Amino acid sequence: MLRWLIGGGREPQGLGEKAALQTIGEDQSQNPYTELLVLSAHRDIVRFLVQLDDNRFASAGDDGIIVVWNAQTGEKLLDLRGHSQKITAITAFPPLDSCEQGHQLILTASADRTVGVWDCDTGRQIQSVSCFQSTVKCLTVLQGLDVWLSGGNDLGVWNRKLDLLCKTNHLSDTGISALVEIPRNCVVAAVGKELIIFRLVAPTEGLLEWDIIEVKRLLDHQDSILSLVNINDTSFVTGSHVGELIIWDALDWTVQACERSFWNPSPQPDAQQEIKLCQKQNDISINHFTCDEENIFVAVGRGLYVYNLQLKRVIACQKTAHDSTILHIVRLPNRQLISCSEDGSVRIWEVREKQQLPAEPVPTGFFNMWGFGRVNKQASQPVKKQQENGTTCSLELIGDLIGHSSSVEMFLYFEDHGLVTCSADHLIILWKNGERESGLRSIKLFQKLEEDGDLHPAV
Repeated sequence: MLRWLIGGGREPQGLGEKAALQTIGEDQSQNPYTELLVLSAHRDIVRFLVQLDDNRFASAGDDGIIVVWNAQTGEKLLDLRGHSQKITAITAFPPLDSCEQGHQLILTASADRTVGVWDCDTGRQIQSVSCFQSTVKCLTVLQGLDVWLSGGNDLGVWNRKLDLLCKTNHLSDTGISALVEIPRNCVVAAVGKELIIFRLVAPTEGLLEWDIIEVKRLLDHQDSILSLVNINDTSFVTGSHVGELIIWDALDWTVQACERSFWNPSPQPDAQQEIKLCQKQNDISINHFTCDEENIFVAVGRGLYVYNLQLKRVIACQKTAHDSTILHIVRLPNRQLISCSEDGSVRIWEVREKQQLPAEPVPTGFFNMWGFGRVNKQASQPVKKQQENGTTCSLELIGDLIGHSSSVEMFLYFEDHGLVTCSADHLIILWKNGERESGLRSIKLFQKLEEDGDLHPAV
């Protein structure tokens, strides 16, 4: 088994952060991932993973190759080759026509300014488009309208056969960094520090062709938007380079809530000036979100924060969850959270409710008559205020997976087959539940012995 020293060998990065990195020793009783398989097929940074079904996933990165894997065994199933430069976006795609029914397809974009559709069952490239004026940075499939969108310096609308239906004019040299679908045939595009709402208009009797209309621009962010995610059918959330989290109404596009104080849960009047002097910009950038019905889990620089949608405030945080910037987080069904970072680590966290502190007893007796032993009322007020405004839950580290030697870009969670991580070290690691795998091996051994007739009843 490939193992690195757990909890050691890391140097904190950034002088502005004073909080110590939480560590965990070799005894990780709550960490199920005690076995790993190292998968090697790429020649450069592996940036993307996409789940194809319950047993397969695809990986892609800077070498321009897409690889299809078996999530249970780690077996390499297919190499998909056709792009000449790095992959910039990848997404699952519905079948093109009836003859491909049942075959899993994926859509990929590359820095070679092409987009391809691949059959993950046969390994062949079904079709490719090379008419883009810039690199496509994001892809989104709109199942309801039976189209897909490409986001680069403009926004394009395409059908299943890869025919261009319509597109916008040049939006920005920086291009569209993220796209999400919202109700009423609309999409939200993140372009620099702006959010642009577009409405797609399908052909009708009076309109023979598709059209895409810019409806509104939202200018509430002060810096570039790095994250854009749907919360539910009625709201979405965005995060910026300067630590702004904004929750939006997906129907009327108004601000529902805003949080700008991740770097300081109890901001002081002069705190903004201090943060600019002491803390790097990357330490407060919001790089990724994951959501459930109650909370938004936010990766802010090196820290993790839990923002409660009902209370509209942070209820738990780890200011220094990793040594370096956190790139990807996912919430698991059991109130656990997994995060990966530029420092090469993958960490498992558990959200726990804090126990209420017992009330302080009132001093009695002779000394109380003269005020000795009495808690100063004025001095206790800031403590009481801090308890009221502070976090009500905690993020406890329960597992530290050290296997990659470079930045871990993202990961996939398979409920039955474990965890898959990809990295700048060109490797993919399949982390397995050791107890489950041991049980499966015992069952297979028993079945083999039974088939060979080596099992005999006791006399």
